[in-house]
Amino acid sequence: MTSDLQTLFRQEVELAKTEIREEGAKAGKAAGMYGGAGFGGYMVALLLSLAAVSGLANVMDAGWAALIVAAVWAVIAAVLYVMGRSRMREVSPKPEQTVQTLKEDAQWARHPTK
Repeated sequence: MTSDLQTLFRQEVELAKTEIREEGAKAGKAAGMYGGAGFGGYMVALLLSLAAVSGLANVMDAGWAALIVAAVWAVIAAVLYVMGRSRMREVSPKPEQTVQTLKEDAQWARHPTK
């Protein structure tokens, strides 16, 4: 019975490894697509910024137009920074549920009849 349990456990571990590899490959491809989308968005923002500078340069000095567009981007960056910082403070690096489950498993292993 013990050897059967060991075999079953090894098979489960191998299955988990295979699943993790497959999901990791999918996640890698998706991350690459997100990266491409991010670069595309960056290019759009850059070209729209240049268009805004050119448009404003028709009604004022080009230096002031560039300064205004840069100030708008600075405000956007500051807002995103503050929002990101507040959300990062909510992140817990410790997997609370897993730690609790492991403690329960250890307790059960010490006293399996309770």
